[in-house]
Amino acid sequence: MDYNVLLDLATDLGYELAMSGAETFRIEESVSRVLAAYGIHAEVFAIPNFLIVSILTKEGHPITRMRRIGDHGNDLDAVEKYSNLSRALCSRTPSPEEAQTWLDSVRSGLISYSKSAHYLGHFLGAAGFGLFFGGNWLEGFCAGLCGVLAAYAGHLLDASKANPFFRTICSSFLLAIAAYAMGAFGIIQNPDAVTIGALMQLVPGLLFTNAMRDIIYGDTNSGINRIVQVFLVAVAIALGTAGAWRLAAALWNSPVSADPIVYSLGAACFFSLIGCVGFSILFNIHGPGGILCALGGLLAWAVYGLVEKFGGTDILAYFFSALFSSVYSEIMARIRKYPAISYLVVSIFPIIPGAGVYYTMNYAVRGEMELFASQGMHTAAIAGVMAMGILLGSTVFRMYSYLRARRI
Repeated sequence: MDYNVLLDLATDLGYELAMSGAETFRIEESVSRVLAAYGIHAEVFAIPNFLIVSILTKEGHPITRMRRIGDHGNDLDAVEKYSNLSRALCSRTPSPEEAQTWLDSVRSGLISYSKSAHYLGHFLGAAGFGLFFGGNWLEGFCAGLCGVLAAYAGHLLDASKANPFFRTICSSFLLAIAAYAMGAFGIIQNPDAVTIGALMQLVPGLLFTNAMRDIIYGDTNSGINRIVQVFLVAVAIALGTAGAWRLAAALWNSPVSADPIVYSLGAACFFSLIGCVGFSILFNIHGPGGILCALGGLLAWAVYGLVEKFGGTDILAYFFSALFSSVYSEIMARIRKYPAISYLVVSIFPIIPGAGVYYTMNYAVRGEMELFASQGMHTAAIAGVMAMGILLGSTVFRMYSYLRARRI
């Protein structure tokens, strides 16, 4: 048996999963199971920026591979294909050379949306949530344009090898100053809704979701690492929008927004569906899976609205909505044999407190510290109960799968 070839194969598979945005447990389990299928016990350790795989030969000689995980995107279609490949390797155990051919075939066969479709995803995501957060139809359209502007700036900075923190600051600054300028010149009445809608594309939904799932599966180091990244992205968004607000105040006086439109539950669900379709494109989810992911976002907000309608507080509504998203993603994953993370990361977008982060920053810039503290604590509470809902749903399903496997 050629241990080096198999170790290279398994390590490459884990690396590709990590670069596609897979959870830590999925990376470790995929690598371990592939090697176990060939009769090799492996020690696998993964964190968001590093992967180590070590095995012992029959003669007792250790062999180790290490891979550095750099900045990467969110390609959930690739996660699905590499996960399927790991299951195929475990069930069929082809020769190491043939297995390497399978991996090369999957790698070369990955599909991505075109650049124009990608910009459409940015437009739909921003426009849908611009309407969702109380903008009118013109403001929703303007939010979509700001989303495309931020995406274009991000692509230019990517080409210049700018770090993600600086890239997020610049993108949030550009979309916010564009929204404030539209408000100053009377094009729109609610620049806040436009800004929040466009900012949703910068919210680290996949990082937050993966952090929760890493903690569920006992990968505490990875979970904390991702939570720190979420915090840094939130800080970058706050710095960018705060800078835009200051500049707008100096150029056109302090930005003023009209009260958000209060839409019916049905309309809000429809707007969330539009936004989630956009994010399905941005996460490179293809076929019926993309529609089902977006449908999860619509249903999650419907749960939120129904809990409030029956007298629940907004905190309680966020909890049950997050719990529903978690359960929905696990059910869809088992029905369609598709990673649960795809459904979860898109369906929770309507309940991610993007508006809370924005208004917390806004109060701080204006010097209204009591409102800043109140809004900040409320936003933190929302994030906390969302995490509890996600943890509860995933934990129950994992326990069920374990008990079912034992009965079998």
